[in-house]
Amino acid sequence: MSGNIKNVIAVIDYIESHLHEKLDLETIAEALHYSKYHLHRMFTATVGLTIQTYAQRRRLTEAAKLLVFSDKPILEIALTAGYESQQSFTDSFRAMYKKAPNQYREEEEFYPLQLRYILNENPANLEGESGWQQKIAYATESDIPAWMELVHLVIDGFPHLDEGQYLERLKEYIRNRRALILKDTDTAVGIMAFHEMTGSIDFLGVHPQYRKKGIAKAFCEKALREPVYSEAITVTTFREGDKADTGHRNTIKSLGFAEAELLVEFGYPTQRFILQKPKAGSCNQVLQKEETEGTEHE
Repeated sequence: MSGNIKNVIAVIDYIESHLHEKLDLETIAEALHYSKYHLHRMFTATVGLTIQTYAQRRRLTEAAKLLVFSDKPILEIALTAGYESQQSFTDSFRAMYKKAPNQYREEEEFYPLQLRYILNENPANLEGESGWQQKIAYATESDIPAWMELVHLVIDGFPHLDEGQYLERLKEYIRNRRALILKDTDTAVGIMAFHEMTGSIDFLGVHPQYRKKGIAKAFCEKALREPVYSEAITVTTFREGDKADTGHRNTIKSLGFAEAELLVEFGYPTQRFILQKPKAGSCNQVLQKEETEGTEHE
């Protein structure tokens, strides 16, 4: 296991063990006896999120869980999540979940904003890897555990995802040869579910450790070469300015997709993007977001 991955795992372990305590870069770096500047760069490069962003999203997820599965007062949950007041917690929660904590509690439907990152401790050396498209294969039922592990890593890109319902749909996609997977040994590093009649990409995720390697571009090109009967490929993602978006919208745009209509899916505001099949060459663009910031999930 490389030193960087080992250190990032140590950061994640520390955050998960101290979610209800003060969490900032300086505190974590001091606890792990590491330079905070190097720790920040290393963590961000590996997982695509800053330590502060990861910790905040994890805390809000645990707060959402308490709202649904406990009777604790909202103020107590807010303080446990590290907020100084119920109002500041409400503002932050609404920005991410698109509803106030009391409304979320009344609806009694928990879904995570961010699950714990579990990294591949022994990734292959993928520097300069090419030919991803040839390595993408149709998923089988034996791939479901690896597929779902990756879903948990990229859950931030799919608001309101119900894991039970998703798993049933995944089995259907696999039976109908609509599920594609790219693996590094036993680890799923890229997954895509599509519909050949509508041309819709219903799910596209890339493992955080494998960004900046053109995997999303390879899946995009693969979709354009599949027997899709629609004249365009479509995908939905966050609307512009959504604070819950960790880079999905920019990734979709960098692949050549154009903005289309605004939607509301499962009560969450989204936007459809379209890639016309005659413009397949736009998929050959280098993923600017991947190259510069490494933020890619969808």
